Amino acid sequence: QVRLVESGGGSAQSGGSLRLSCSASTYTRIHCMGFFRQAPGREREGVADIDSKGLRTYADSVKGRFTISQDNGKNTVSLQMNSLKPEDTAMYYCAADDAVCDGNVVVPNDFKYWGRGTQVTVSS
Repeated sequence: QVRLVESGGGSAQSGGSLRLSCSASTYTRIHCMGFFRQAPGREREGVADIDSKGLRTYADSVKGRFTISQDNGKNTVSLQMNSLKPEDTAMYYCAADDAVCDGNVVVPNDFKYWGRGTQVTVSS
């Protein structure tokens, strides 16, 4: 079983920055890790993912503002969020899978393991 633990998040002003991190506690090699978000009343949305070779995929809504990175040796992934907007406000979830990332889209069904989530709130 893979356990994912998120850290970071919190509150920021519009235009500000926040950083999320996620660590996977597992003896199984993880090949894809990513972040999703879900705002109240909305479906869970893929934000970004990265595979073990460093291939990154981003949602159009965050391209140029968010950057996902990884530390393979520690099964850790981070999401640097810059130029935050109020519409970025959501619960952010870390996700992981032992298969490679899709490479084109970031969708929940591609991920087997999930963290509990951390809140990000951006005020205008």
